[in-house]
Amino acid sequence: MTTETPAERGFAIARELDAPIEEAWRAWTDPESIKRWWGPDGWTAPVAEVDFREGGTTLVGMQGPQGPVLYNTWTYRRIEEPHRIEFDSRFADETGAPVPRSELGLPEGIPEAVPHVVTFEPLGDAVTRVTVEESGYRSVQVAELSKAGQEQVLDKMAALFER
Repeated sequence: MTTETPAERGFAIARELDAPIEEAWRAWTDPESIKRWWGPDGWTAPVAEVDFREGGTTLVGMQGPQGPVLYNTWTYRRIEEPHRIEFDSRFADETGAPVPRSELGLPEGIPEAVPHVVTFEPLGDAVTRVTVEESGYRSVQVAELSKAGQEQVLDKMAALFER
């Protein structure tokens, strides 16, 4: 569902992973795991430098079939292992320095920092529901574009755990 109020334009999506909560958590904290699922369909993730602690920043890079690497940072505000991760995502350069979205030709409705909340809910011994919430978008259309990308990312993550 995409919210409509200007202060909260965002979405929440979930996937059930065929994995215990510890493995689902590791998918978000281990660099090699992140490289396997980060980015929409057809994109690879050649970079995942993880500093997973409150106040720490992870640098991730995703690359489309014909394009350069697009970098993001995830700066962690709150970590409650293994149930909750809160971070702000920003566009960056290869060193992790912030890059304004306008310099990347991205839509105006994307905030410079996109708040994320990722929650992990065990549904038995070997299934975990992962929910990703994003907020702060200045237009519903831009939130929907981001949601479509996040849907693909979570589909790739779920495929890692298929039996």
